[in-house]
Amino acid sequence: MSGKRITDEQVKFYMSSRKQPRTQAQASAKAGISERSARRIEHGELGGSAQRERHWRTRSDPFAEVWEEEIVSRLEQQPRLDATTLFEDLQDRHPGQYGNGKKRTFQRRVKAWKALHGADKEVIFRQVQEPGRQGLSDFTELKGLVVTIAGEALDHRLYHFRLAYSGWSHVRVVLGGESYSALAEGLQEALWRLGGAPLEHRTDSLSAAYKNLAAEAREDLTQRYEALCAHYGMTATRNNRGVSHENGAVESPHGHLKRRMAQALLLRDSADFATLQDYRQWLDALVVRFNRRCGEALAIERAQLQALPRRRTGDYSEQVVAVTTSATIEVKRVLYSVPARLIGERLRLHVFDERIEAFVGATRALTLPRVYSVNHERARRIDYRHLIGALVRKPQAFRYSQLREDLLPNATYRTIWQYLDRHLDARAACKRIVGILALAARAECEQALGAYLLERIAAGTIPTLTALESRFERRDAVTQQADLRSQPSTQHALSSYDHLLPAHGHCLELH
Repeated sequence: MSGKRITDEQVKFYMSSRKQPRTQAQASAKAGISERSARRIEHGELGGSAQRERHWRTRSDPFAEVWEEEIVSRLEQQPRLDATTLFEDLQDRHPGQYGNGKKRTFQRRVKAWKALHGADKEVIFRQVQEPGRQGLSDFTELKGLVVTIAGEALDHRLYHFRLAYSGWSHVRVVLGGESYSALAEGLQEALWRLGGAPLEHRTDSLSAAYKNLAAEAREDLTQRYEALCAHYGMTATRNNRGVSHENGAVESPHGHLKRRMAQALLLRDSADFATLQDYRQWLDALVVRFNRRCGEALAIERAQLQALPRRRTGDYSEQVVAVTTSATIEVKRVLYSVPARLIGERLRLHVFDERIEAFVGATRALTLPRVYSVNHERARRIDYRHLIGALVRKPQAFRYSQLREDLLPNATYRTIWQYLDRHLDARAACKRIVGILALAARAECEQALGAYLLERIAAGTIPTLTALESRFERRDAVTQQADLRSQPSTQHALSSYDHLLPAHGHCLELH
């Protein structure tokens, strides 16, 4: 057959067929060759692939002049040089001599040289996984997969815990970076859902958590991580820095997880969720379905897990801060407001991945949502409710306050302020916006009040504070105060208290 090499087996089969006897046409058809090839075999011109092998070049070697001196010598000195780099360097040193049409030939020759004379490549030793022996933790970013909350893109990554033997997984949404608190919260949540702990816990060296830390801070982080593992009876281990395949039992399943997420979002027909909690619940349900496939292996592994301790251990970092005279604290390059009553206090903070709990002594004073700085720039999280009492007493401080834009809770209120600032004099504008914020905080009507004011602004009017208070102030409180003011006061007769005297009906002598 034209274009196909005749093998030794075909030649042998043809010759044996001719001995049976069969005609040349019959034997060639049996062997799958043409009659012309059959005639050549019988004339000794074809004897199979072994006779057709050649050990000579059919054309001149285009790299003969430079191969040993310029290419091999460089490869021996720097085995990591790749063929493309060497070829481009060759083109630079010999302009016009080596066109791009010779690149593939050059790449094949470099590949063959490395296979015959290059350094040994890294060997991956597949491990035997034993039930209950190892659990692994890692973080992964959702590159190319955008999840939105109420229309806004959610900047997050995933914490992924996985048992090496059964493949059981736990996934948690992480809003910040690869911090110790994110690891500790995710790991403990996984262990308590699992109902036991493996003998060993492996991470990827916590490289992101260690970044930019001083030696003392790195040592503290190491001790806290080892104490966390010891609390659950696990041996803390890490893979070598930069050797991701040593964490392969969790690194590889990252891709499977993200593909499942992408497919599930397509099936859902939307990657937008009303709230962060809705997204978390959806992801939990997805992982539960993913875990069903390892039910039998998990039953075996659960029997080998260690019992959990009676309680969880700390999964937060601690920090002590002083509240400034501006009623603010700074935590990891983020400025937070706190109630003004805490000015001058020293707060002990428990910094979790998603929240900050502030304590005065042993009493928790408040909980703040965690905010992260972007690109190492300072960020702010100012709650106007913390400062509105002081602003009501001096509303003119609003105009030039460093926190003015942060005191306005959202774009709606920024639009309201811009309108007031254009249509009222400076003092009246400050007093009006502060009064509006005070009403929003007092009546807990921020969203409804903002929407109503936008409607009034669109109509070209500015409601007075009195009108707004009568519309949005809590009806029950207003009604109760009005009723108290309207009730008439009556003076009871003194004789009505006589029955309370110890000698009722008798006069007491006053001394």
